[in-house]
Amino acid sequence: MPIIGKLIKKTTALAYKRNFNKGKEYVNQLNTLEQLLEKAQWTAFGQAHDFSAIRTSEDEVERYQQNVPITDYEKFYREWLRLTIAGEKDHTWPGRIKHYALSSGTTGSPSKRIPVTDEMIRSFQKTGLKQISILHELDLPETFFASSMLAVGGCTKLTRKKTHIEGDLSGILKKYTSFVVTPFAKPGNRIAGIKDWNTKLEKMVEKAPDWNVGIIMGVPSWCIMLMEKIVERYKLNSIHEMWPNLEVYVHGGVFMKPYISRLEKVLGRPIHLLDTYLASEGYFAYQESVKNEGMRLLLNTGIFYEFVPFNSDHFDDSGNLKDTHTAYTLSEVIEGVDYALVISTNAGLWRYMIGDLVRFINVEDREIKITGRIKQFLSLAGEHLSLDNINSAVEHVADALKCTISEFCIVADHEKMYQQWFFGTSDNVDENVIMEAIDKELSRLNDDYAAVRKYTLKTPVGKVLTARSFYDFMDTIGKAGSQNKFPRVMNTQQAELWQSFLRGKNL
Repeated sequence: MPIIGKLIKKTTALAYKRNFNKGKEYVNQLNTLEQLLEKAQWTAFGQAHDFSAIRTSEDEVERYQQNVPITDYEKFYREWLRLTIAGEKDHTWPGRIKHYALSSGTTGSPSKRIPVTDEMIRSFQKTGLKQISILHELDLPETFFASSMLAVGGCTKLTRKKTHIEGDLSGILKKYTSFVVTPFAKPGNRIAGIKDWNTKLEKMVEKAPDWNVGIIMGVPSWCIMLMEKIVERYKLNSIHEMWPNLEVYVHGGVFMKPYISRLEKVLGRPIHLLDTYLASEGYFAYQESVKNEGMRLLLNTGIFYEFVPFNSDHFDDSGNLKDTHTAYTLSEVIEGVDYALVISTNAGLWRYMIGDLVRFINVEDREIKITGRIKQFLSLAGEHLSLDNINSAVEHVADALKCTISEFCIVADHEKMYQQWFFGTSDNVDENVIMEAIDKELSRLNDDYAAVRKYTLKTPVGKVLTARSFYDFMDTIGKAGSQNKFPRVMNTQQAELWQSFLRGKNL
């Protein structure tokens, strides 16, 4: 095994040198759009939107934006995707699409079916290898390179339908995983195929002593819960007593900082944290270096990006795109602005608004961070609170009060004009003190919030719960574990489910 470790270490070193600074140029994006249009020009979608004429126009990007409207899942499904899923050939992408990833969807809502093509799978494979190469920068010991990668993900079992195969993206990608990687990948096929999160968690805890884990990957809430369970079960001081080679945590899906203090409690020493931006629709970015704050956008992996400023000029108060809007390309974005991300991909998604908000923190190096969701922001009385504002306030107050708030959510009461906050913490802290401090910090961060608090928006109300309550709720609606994230700002349907759960638990 040490020999294999040396070989892998040598491979990452060569790949790191080859990939560093590669793919930052905007020309990669222009080439990507051209390749996508050429590939799909004779599909039903390509002919309906005159891809052939776009390719011969003087300004391909401008003509593409004129011919193809921005869409979201619901609209794209109604007009195009439903027929693709039904088995229509050459509809949104050449051939018949065989695989569909079931996204976690909104809490309480049915899963979306996202197309996964052979070209997209190859893009994922390429990007995964590039990301592994950055381990070279960390100068890790050779023993680390002989350890395993533990992916705390969804169920890898796929379901065969009449016209296609569907399931979690991790299950689709696993079919194409190289046999070289398989011995290093945990938890193994049997456990990975378990659908019920609690059963899967128990099996991983049981097998933990048999594994030599060097990398753990997944959504923070579920990964940390697993490590906490292992420490508790085997009466350890830290997870490093069982996994001494644990050096790297690759996380994504949610804002990481609220989980840091909880993670540190379960570790025996600091480890490297690497952020990644991977969704059912594509692999968009990853943190290239632990020295950098942001993630580098991937420009030549079959995805063409556009960015719509998330402000009142482009979106209404419900987060819906206005008819009059402007989508900017990578060559036009500026730092410090929240943009709604729009993608066109080699899986046949065209000007598809994924629902995430991103902000460039370094335009030259194409580094971004995720700042929220289009539908997860608060504007009950014109306060225009972004998820970034909310996360920042919670982080600031948790630090000031020396407590851990790893989970939280907000319910807006439109009738009584106030916000109700729920905090998940095991620390002994007064909910009124937390709420007052957050109210004050939001007023400092956001002028609109400060203004409406003076006149129309009533004092917010806080309620402290255990973090376990949040996970139990996800369990009751069938969304425990995997890639499911707890919604920070709840819509009406989510709020009804949440409040019904709390009433049932006398909380």
